[in-house]
Amino acid sequence: MRDAIEFDKYTAPVKQLIEEVIENKKYKYFVSSAHPRIFEGSPSKNMRYLQNNTLLVDKKERYIAEVGTRLYRKLDFDKPLYFPVNAVLAGRRNNPPEKGIRSLAVYNPIHYQELPELFMDFICSLTGKSPSTTGAGSEGALTKGPFNALCTVTDLNNALVSYILTGYAGFTTAAGYVGPKYRVDHDISLLIPEIWGRLKAYECEPKFLLEHEYLEKLEDFEHKGGKVLASRLGFRVTEKFVRVFFGRVFENPDAVFNEEMLKPELQGIEEFVDGINNIVEAQKRVAQSYFNDGSIEAACPPLKALLHIMVNETYEGKTVNDPEIRKMFTREYLMNADWYKERVKNKQLNDINFWHKHIEYLKTKLDPANNLNKFERDEIIKKIKTAEDKMNYVMSDKYLKSLDGFIGLDPLYRG
Repeated sequence: MRDAIEFDKYTAPVKQLIEEVIENKKYKYFVSSAHPRIFEGSPSKNMRYLQNNTLLVDKKERYIAEVGTRLYRKLDFDKPLYFPVNAVLAGRRNNPPEKGIRSLAVYNPIHYQELPELFMDFICSLTGKSPSTTGAGSEGALTKGPFNALCTVTDLNNALVSYILTGYAGFTTAAGYVGPKYRVDHDISLLIPEIWGRLKAYECEPKFLLEHEYLEKLEDFEHKGGKVLASRLGFRVTEKFVRVFFGRVFENPDAVFNEEMLKPELQGIEEFVDGINNIVEAQKRVAQSYFNDGSIEAACPPLKALLHIMVNETYEGKTVNDPEIRKMFTREYLMNADWYKERVKNKQLNDINFWHKHIEYLKTKLDPANNLNKFERDEIIKKIKTAEDKMNYVMSDKYLKSLDGFIGLDPLYRG
């Protein structure tokens, strides 16, 4: 507070907090979001910060972008302008080996994984060490470990069903390091929107990229008498991908992404093998926890199969490469699966219960003790009629049919 100029920059609620702490002697400290926490005697390097929304701050740029988009789409100014998100590329934090931290730098700049391999990763959500943190390891399924209020299996069930239904393409990008030698921090993360923004819709499709050799599959291999499950990494971009698509941003893309970056095993086969083993071992350890707490029983069949494979490498005698396992991750299988139909039915039952509660609540308001006038009673009666009509609709076969293609409701939860 002695620094009046800086103190005045705080918002009114924070000013009030600081003043209350000073006035009330029982408070010995307070948490300031403007300062990093003290870790091992010094300010933490792992600060979190608020970022200005450039769409609000720089109105001129936003205006130019919107007008340019309207002109390109030949869209009248009285029509709404939409900016759909048609791609989401998850990021990976990678690190080279260091004291107490195993290697996790086996990915090249962009990988594509089909849903079985992608969800093995999502179940484990393994992160490497960043310069601002002190450790590495699993962050919990879908990186929600510290924040999850639901049973983890429910989040995974919901995510997997939605990914299958929407045909989500599981592309991921590297951050931190590409291989143990090349430190990239978040440069690739910032570059990807520039690349993807220059791709045609069909060029983002895995089928197209595979047919034209823009992606190559990693295969399992033997190393010093042990099997290395490199197939868990899925597919990675090739030199041809870099030359064609990165070439839309860089004049000499090959100089930016050389062969060692595209094939991290060339930077050191031992680090590459240990990195893959690190992933596989972490996936096994995390998957085992679902058996230990019994939550695997709530997993939908494809997810249950994955958890078994992560722990035992097989499920009912089948590996992850078996056609019957791969089929479980297709839309055709899902739409005909009894467990998916149960999710949809569960959603209908939940909606029926929802409207039933509304009706019961509204009827309590008609109690004579509430001394309602005629207008108030008529309004409540109208609302009851509306709610009854809604409930009759959600009870119908027509409504149930309309839910096909939605994620439904996990059997563990129904209001």
